[in-house]
Amino acid sequence: MKGRLIFFLAAAGLLTGLASAYYFNVPRTHQPPAFSPAPNPYPRGIYANGIIESAQSNGENVNLFPEVSGTVSGILVSEGQTVTRGTPLLTIDDSVQRAVAEQQRAQAEAALAQLNALRAQPRPETLAVTQAQLALARASLKTAQDQYDKQSRLYETDSKAVSKDTVDNAANAVRVAAAGVEVAQRQLELTRAGAWSYDIDNQRRQYDALHNAYLASAAQLDRYTIKAPIDGVILSVRAAVGGYVSPQGSYGTYTGGFTPVMVMGGPQDYLAVRCYVDEILVPRLPPPERLRAAMFVRGTSFSLPLEYVRTQPYVGPKIALSNQRAERVDVRVLPVIFRFSKPAGMALYPGQLVDVYIGEEPAS
Repeated sequence: MKGRLIFFLAAAGLLTGLASAYYFNVPRTHQPPAFSPAPNPYPRGIYANGIIESAQSNGENVNLFPEVSGTVSGILVSEGQTVTRGTPLLTIDDSVQRAVAEQQRAQAEAALAQLNALRAQPRPETLAVTQAQLALARASLKTAQDQYDKQSRLYETDSKAVSKDTVDNAANAVRVAAAGVEVAQRQLELTRAGAWSYDIDNQRRQYDALHNAYLASAAQLDRYTIKAPIDGVILSVRAAVGGYVSPQGSYGTYTGGFTPVMVMGGPQDYLAVRCYVDEILVPRLPPPERLRAAMFVRGTSFSLPLEYVRTQPYVGPKIALSNQRAERVDVRVLPVIFRFSKPAGMALYPGQLVDVYIGEEPAS
């Protein structure tokens, strides 16, 4: 019985070994790759990392930062929206600054009203009062003169009928009345002359100062609204209503750093590719008139010819692609900019990384 069991176990082991040998020796068919690696279409083409961005005549995408700090009160556009220059994009709470501007506007208007009042002098009512005062002074002079004439003739006729003091007092009353007429006459002339030129000039300067302060406050108030500096497309909105922004930008929840509040690009009919050529390969770049390039979209077999635009004549650190300051910066790259017409059958967006091969057109 024991020998029969050993025989069956040996036979099972033999069959298992034969089956395993057959199974592991059967040729396997591997799945094809999802996409083919980007081939070099040029005999001596050089490779470069590239990043898609909006096509600009110069510079890069437009990063928008507020000039003041505050809480976002409204976002007036959405990502992907086409806007024209001057379109309001985002508003920051301006209640305090608006109150300051309104106060300074009211002060400037009050100073202007005072200036206009000085320029409008004399008032007809004031002029009528001074004219009446002059008439009253002349009537008083006439009364005093008549009284003096009566006393004087009576004294000459009979010196005992009236005392010399009475005649002298009547003469003094005439002189006082005459002085009163002179004062009233000068007061009338002063009233007719209007406000003093120095008072008008001083009030005008006060108005100018207050008005300029209001204009400065109004200009500062205008900075609480971010407006589109160019015609283009909103590529990214990195703020939310109720969030805090400053001239440093807005704090990124995921990045842990400050980022632009908004990013704008040019019209999307054309897109640009900013390629970063390793400094070792820079001497191998063809002349601009014979330079050709092709772009390959990662994860696909899609390729597209590129049109050379310009070379940024400055070799900088490689951190331009990743924006990581901790990255090694001993590798430096030269930016070369191309552009292409946006294809209808492929979704391409600014900020997307692509592979680029740069070659040379054969000399004729």
